[in-house]
Amino acid sequence: MASSSTVILGTGSYAPERVLTNAELAKMVDTTEEWIVSRSGIKERRIAAPGEAASDLGVKAAERALADAGVTAAEIDLLVVATFTADRPMPSAACIIQHKLGMRNAAACFDVNAACSGFIYALDTACAMLASGRYQRALVVGLEKISSVIDWQDRTTCVLFGDGAGAVVIGVEAAAGRGLIGTKLGTIHDGVDLLYIPGGGSDQPASPASLAGRSHFIKMKGREVYKAAVRAMDEAARDILEQHGFTADQIDLVIPHQANLRIIESIATYLELPMDRFFVNVDRYGNTSAASIPLALDEARKAGRIKPGDLTLLIAFGAGLTYGSALIRW
Repeated sequence: MASSSTVILGTGSYAPERVLTNAELAKMVDTTEEWIVSRSGIKERRIAAPGEAASDLGVKAAERALADAGVTAAEIDLLVVATFTADRPMPSAACIIQHKLGMRNAAACFDVNAACSGFIYALDTACAMLASGRYQRALVVGLEKISSVIDWQDRTTCVLFGDGAGAVVIGVEAAAGRGLIGTKLGTIHDGVDLLYIPGGGSDQPASPASLAGRSHFIKMKGREVYKAAVRAMDEAARDILEQHGFTADQIDLVIPHQANLRIIESIATYLELPMDRFFVNVDRYGNTSAASIPLALDEARKAGRIKPGDLTLLIAFGAGLTYGSALIRW
C-alpha cells in the first residue's frame, strides 16, 4: 500500500477584469512603457473593480479550485488565507471567505501574513496541520488587492503591483511518490524597512497626519530589495534541493514569485537553468504578492506545463524580508 502524502487536489485562480496598461500609467505618473518593461518586464496588471474586495477575488479563485478538485466547500475543515490586504483588520479574510462560500461546518479559519512569500507559508502551515491527523481537507488561498495600498503618485511602486487571487485544495492521500516533498522557510533579519507600509497599525494608527503623509501606502527601497530577493530565492532553492537530494537540472518547472522579470532571470542564471524551465506571467499581472505563486501555478497546470511525475519548485520572497521554497512531485 502506498504511503500517505499531502497532495494538491485542485487549483484555481482569478484576476479582475480591468486591465491597466503601461500606456495608461504613463498618463498618470512620470514614466514610460520602455522604462517599466526594461526594469520589470511588466506590460500590464489587473485592478479590482470598485466595490470588489480582496475576499471577492479569493472566493472566485477558491470556487474554481474546489471545482477542479471535485470537492465541496462542506468538505473543507481548514481554510488558510495568505494576504496583507485583507478586507478588514478584523476578522480575518479567511473568516469572510468562509462566510461567502457558505461553509457551515465550523472549519478552522485564519490568515497568514508573510507578504509575497505568504502562499508558501500558508501551504506549509496547512500541510503540517493535515499531517497532524486532525484535519482532512484544506483550502489554501493567496489573495491581494494591492491597488488599495498603492501610492499612484509614486512611479517606483505603482507600476509594479496588481490584484489577483489563487487557491489550492490539499488533502492527505495514499500517493506513491507524489505530493509535497518539503518546504523551506526563512527570514532575513535586517530587511524590515526595505518594503513596508508604515501607517495603519498600532505603531502609526490612522490619523489626519498619517493620511496627509501618505503613510498607508507601500514604501520600497527597490535596489536593496532586488539584491536581497535574488540572494534569498537562490538560497531557498539550493537549500531545499540539497535537503532532499535533488539537483537543479532535475527540476521540470520552477514557479517563482512574479515580482520582476530581471529577478527571475537572475535566479535562472544562478541555478544554471534555461528560462524555459521557468513559468512567467509577470508581464500580464505584475506583482500580485501572496496571489502570485498560486495564480501562476494554476495557469501552468491549465497550460499543460505540469505533467504527472514532474518535479516542481516554488520559490518566493516578500516583505520582512521573508522567503520560502517548496518541492512538489505531481
